[in-house]
Amino acid sequence: MNSNFNPFEENGGISQSNGVSLNLPAIRKTEKQDSYPVKPFIEANTVEVSHHHLSNDCIIPVFAKDNERTISHQEFIEAAVEACYATLPGIQIELPEIRVSHQIKGRVPEAIHKSAKDLLDHEKTIYYERMAFIARIPSITEDINGNPLALTIGGVRSYNLENLYSKKSYEKFKFFIGFQNKVCCNLCVSTDGFVEDLRVGNQNELFTAVSRIISEYSAEEQLRKMKALGNYSLTESQFALLIGRSRLYNFLPKEKKKEIPSLQFTDGQVNLIAKDYYHDGSFSREEMGEINLWKVYNLFTQANKSSYIDTFLDRNLNALEFTCGVQDALANKESEYHWFIS
Repeated sequence: MNSNFNPFEENGGISQSNGVSLNLPAIRKTEKQDSYPVKPFIEANTVEVSHHHLSNDCIIPVFAKDNERTISHQEFIEAAVEACYATLPGIQIELPEIRVSHQIKGRVPEAIHKSAKDLLDHEKTIYYERMAFIARIPSITEDINGNPLALTIGGVRSYNLENLYSKKSYEKFKFFIGFQNKVCCNLCVSTDGFVEDLRVGNQNELFTAVSRIISEYSAEEQLRKMKALGNYSLTESQFALLIGRSRLYNFLPKEKKKEIPSLQFTDGQVNLIAKDYYHDGSFSREEMGEINLWKVYNLFTQANKSSYIDTFLDRNLNALEFTCGVQDALANKESEYHWFIS
């Protein structure tokens, strides 16, 4: 990894020409930059921050027993972006969108006796317990059901998953490469492009691990799955049953729940899906009540924006697996997912 690499020039993205080719035969490359409303990729209790803020205004937590520092949020982003440049030839990456939550406040030793209201800016310290970011690759796109998708990388870091009171050990990250729907900014995450428990000891190991995930990712396979969703539809009655069963799922007896595939969405999120079935501007039902599974999938990923950072990517993956499972149930009555629509 190049320690002098800086992907955060304020130039809207940097082109890169050398690297290992990723097999993307189904994706078109385009220089056209379409204009769509900019929406956060995650909402919940997050705020947007800049790379400059993380680098210059935030302290870096350490492991208490040996005072070894953690890999910072900005170092994770830098490693991921550099790995993407190194792995995909001739790409351009937009400046990352970074969202954080759970601000941890502190103060310098000189201000130990001051009241909070009297603290000066230089006497305060902060860092964020949780961080999520995405970086779009606008030159690599595909269209599904009239929705333009851009290849996207991203990740999550949650210090609450680390034992900071111990000695330095392997640190945990979540990383994905997938797509973002430009219409609604929903993320599309698949199994082979997502690692939910990436453990590394330093930034160089992080760079290597991310490079491997990107090089092994099959964009064509994910696109094939998502395109197939548009070929299947639910009637209004089937959708109503899906919503009802989804509400029941969390209250099933443990033994019964083990027999049914996982659904990680909360009651509140299922309510959002039901509301958007009627009112969403892009993914609502047809006039007679039917709705195709591509729209259903996007209703789930839209509702997932209300998740906290540490569960966001896991639920996003679950949205695709669940919708593909419903597709299988429509085609095959023996499917484990048939419970949700029967």
